[in-house]
Amino acid sequence: MDEQPIDVLVVEDNPGDARLVLEMLKEESSSRFNVKQAETVRDACDHLNGEHPIDVVLLDLSLPDESGLDTVRRIVATAGAASVVVMTGAGDDELGRAAMHAGAQDYLVKGQVDGRMLRRALRYAIERHQMKRQLENLSLKDDLTGLNNRRGFLLLAEQQLKIARRNRVGFLLLFLDLDQLKHINDTLGHAEGNRAISEAADVLRSCFRQSDLVARLGGDEFGILSPDTDLLGAASLAEEVRSLVESEQPGGSGLGPVTVSIGCADWEGGDDSAATLMLRADRRLYSAKARRNVVCAGDPTGRV
Repeated sequence: MDEQPIDVLVVEDNPGDARLVLEMLKEESSSRFNVKQAETVRDACDHLNGEHPIDVVLLDLSLPDESGLDTVRRIVATAGAASVVVMTGAGDDELGRAAMHAGAQDYLVKGQVDGRMLRRALRYAIERHQMKRQLENLSLKDDLTGLNNRRGFLLLAEQQLKIARRNRVGFLLLFLDLDQLKHINDTLGHAEGNRAISEAADVLRSCFRQSDLVARLGGDEFGILSPDTDLLGAASLAEEVRSLVESEQPGGSGLGPVTVSIGCADWEGGDDSAATLMLRADRRLYSAKARRNVVCAGDPTGRV
């Protein structure tokens, strides 16, 4: 059975760059890409508000009527069911990452993309965006923090693993635990404990991309699933999170030092199930909590 055609809106005012994208999308015969082009943000919004649905937007960040992150925010706000992938110039990785914080599903660097990479990125962005929308439409939110709950996290982790296997990309799991919550609850009451949990959730939101999943797994435990991330950078990322929580002190003054312990696990191929990966992350979290306020990433073989 033939795959459904993918409707792509290319937002690009450079005719040469737009033509190159069209040529790369036509290289593969097994999928059909219906491509429309807009040269300004205004034209792009008109397309997105039109009767014909768009699956994915490929967005240049230097357009005549708007540029940079303002472009991303406006397109994401208008895109609805369509996912957004941005195109940046060479050396603009920081801008690309900021675009993902603003709601883009991915970013690609001009001049460093071939047809296969482009097609894979568009399909992957569509699938991830659809999963996030499915979660948003289900009762999978934690009442206290507004984050996804354990059920939502487990559902997305299973789906993410299927996509990762198909597209041969890795992802990262982080398990985090507030070290002093029981002390806060026992000495200051559960209202203060809930405040610490809620403010810790806000800190975590600020650390990760919108395309990442941040969830409260229960009690004082949080989970983060970060696609296209490997264990090599996990320890550094987790250390940034640990340090930020320590400096922000969720819950305010009077609680004593509030810290977080973190366990990391990644998937880079193989037959591991989502449950196996989560068990690995949980074991590393247990090891971290034995010392408190530390990160345990283990090694790529899964040994703690």
